[in-house]
Amino acid sequence: MKLALFAPTPRGRQLAQPLLSLLPEEWICWSKANSQGEPLPPPWQAYGDPLPGSLAAAVAQSWPQVQGCIFVLPVGSVVRLIAPLLQDKYRDPAVVVVDEAGRWAVSLCGGHVGGADALARRVAAALGAEPVLTSASEGLGIPPVDLLGDPYGWRRGAGDWNEVAAALARGEPVAVEQTCGTQLWRRAWPADHPLLSTAPSQAVAQIRISEYSTSLDKIPTVHWHPRVLWLGVGCERGTSRAWLEGSLRRLLQSQGLAFEAIAGLATLELKRDEAGLVELAQAYGWPIQFFSAEALAGIPVPHPSEAVQQAVGTPSVAEAAALLAAQRCSGDSDPAPARATLLCPKQVFASESEGACTLAIARAAREYSPRAGHLWLIGTGPGDPAQLTLAARLALAQADAVIGYQLYLDLVAPLLRPGQICEAFPITQEVQRAQRAIALAQQGLQVAVISSGDAGIYGMAGLVLECLARAGWDGIRPSLEVLPGISALQAAAARLGAPLMQDFCAISLSDRLTPWPAIEQRLQAAAQTDFVVALYNPRSRQRLDPFLKALQIFRRARSAHTPVAVARNLYRPGETLHLTTLGEVDPEAVDMFTLVLIGNSQTFRYGRWLITPRGYPLGKT
Repeated sequence: MKLALFAPTPRGRQLAQPLLSLLPEEWICWSKANSQGEPLPPPWQAYGDPLPGSLAAAVAQSWPQVQGCIFVLPVGSVVRLIAPLLQDKYRDPAVVVVDEAGRWAVSLCGGHVGGADALARRVAAALGAEPVLTSASEGLGIPPVDLLGDPYGWRRGAGDWNEVAAALARGEPVAVEQTCGTQLWRRAWPADHPLLSTAPSQAVAQIRISEYSTSLDKIPTVHWHPRVLWLGVGCERGTSRAWLEGSLRRLLQSQGLAFEAIAGLATLELKRDEAGLVELAQAYGWPIQFFSAEALAGIPVPHPSEAVQQAVGTPSVAEAAALLAAQRCSGDSDPAPARATLLCPKQVFASESEGACTLAIARAAREYSPRAGHLWLIGTGPGDPAQLTLAARLALAQADAVIGYQLYLDLVAPLLRPGQICEAFPITQEVQRAQRAIALAQQGLQVAVISSGDAGIYGMAGLVLECLARAGWDGIRPSLEVLPGISALQAAAARLGAPLMQDFCAISLSDRLTPWPAIEQRLQAAAQTDFVVALYNPRSRQRLDPFLKALQIFRRARSAHTPVAVARNLYRPGETLHLTTLGEVDPEAVDMFTLVLIGNSQTFRYGRWLITPRGYPLGKT
């Protein structure tokens, strides 16, 4: 995405600067020239010295080059600047306005199709501002109908988009007819929304999700087309792109199939350098799957040809290639058998001047998505949204799906948006959680996997990466980022003062995944070596002994007066922080939501603070 950033004042430039690093986009940055003639710091460029001669001219110059414009200006000024440039929502870039105080990120125009609502959320997350979104769907808490299929790689077809959106906004009955594609989109809608249960006979408008193209709708209708059609192609050498495309369009029209539902092309390996075929695929961003004659020969087809067998070593090219491509199409994680169907047997289209081709169409059970998919492994910190990093906020704002333990989803709920898929798993189903996230990312979705504290400290990061590694992940698709968070250890230290100023360690007392003898060995070593020690997962209803045994180990190695902090639900409702000693700590005050911090031989208490001296020579005071 290419963005233009307009910040005329030095204060505006300073406010907007974090966007350049937190939003990995291509930027055009404009600001007013310095009155002293000094150059602006890169990547900023000046207007007014000498060209473009004004901010309005800079906006007009950038407008056709970018997909989005961000202004650090008053809204009224931006309205006057862009008014002469506006055409329609399908051609205008997204426009977002930020006030100079950095409090608001306003989606001004191009909210849905242009992406301004999504951009405003990203800008707000990066700046710590509040997004201001005024679209009807936002107010209703539902996904915009004109973005419904974007996460799954679907393509918009024809339709009365404004009428259907208006019917949804008015709360009128709108029905859905779906013949192909994932059902995941339903999880992004409120479970009790009438869209999910309205019968076609009761509807005043409808959404059609299909590989078919229809135009005789009796009520306002919009069409989404999952990319499930694979076109098998056999052709003479030198067949032109124009003849291939024209033949394809005639074939689709005769079958009532939508051009937008095409996933890609498939053919014989020998056609890898066929210019017309390559040009057609490039023109529409279609992938081409090339198959060997041996692979194609193994696919049963209704119309094999002995002549084709003699020429290229397989009895079928078009039909076999279409079926094989559809079978191999990467799909979603819905539990549906991956069967391919030959919708249209081979047909020959010949021209004396432009060549000849044989075409066949197969439908995949699951749609193709051109998106690579992405995983964010996010540490959400101790629970208070104020303790969440800007990078984590930005990821949550962009994610198509958010996966985690229900408590963690509840804690980040204020930061989520309509249209996101949220899936909760019980606390013992971490493996299923990781596998589900990977499956969604492999479908092309952007997935946030959330852990409390830091994802890499007893969190989900290790498990997700382990699952990927065991599955032979290439390290590229899906892409992955681990975003750190404030761990329980850090949160407790901040509430307590400075207990971690010398060497420290963390030990989990949960023996569900680590054998108790290994945990016991680590406890003994930590107690003997005078570490400050943080005990995670100290005690549950079924697991009482480990914490009692840990206390015994530390009491044998350290003074009974050693300071101990029992911290529960830090930065969450119901927070408690109790200071005691190793000799007096009460095991009954400890549970799975508690972190126990044991000081070392130098840790001391001063009022409500715990301090572990760093060792600086302070002299007498």
